[in-house]
Amino acid sequence: MGRVGKALKQVLKNYDISQNKLAVALGVRRSVVYRWYHELTDPTAETVADIAQALKSINPSAAAELIRLYLGEFLESDQED
Repeated sequence: MGRVGKALKQVLKNYDISQNKLAVALGVRRSVVYRWYHELTDPTAETVADIAQALKSINPSAAAELIRLYLGEFLESDQED
């Protein structure tokens, strides 16, 4: 498991967003967010987009940070080409 959970954990800590607040914004149980946060399961690609959208409604900077952390290496390598 990995990259999404690590990025999510960092963003929630950095922007002081609780797992419960994200769960409410997503319309899922907190236990679902807990499992992503602790890297027990990985969300689908579609769910990652939903997570970013929910974060955007809470704090747009948090959403941008999630995308940067999650796709950073991909985006940086794309800019080098």
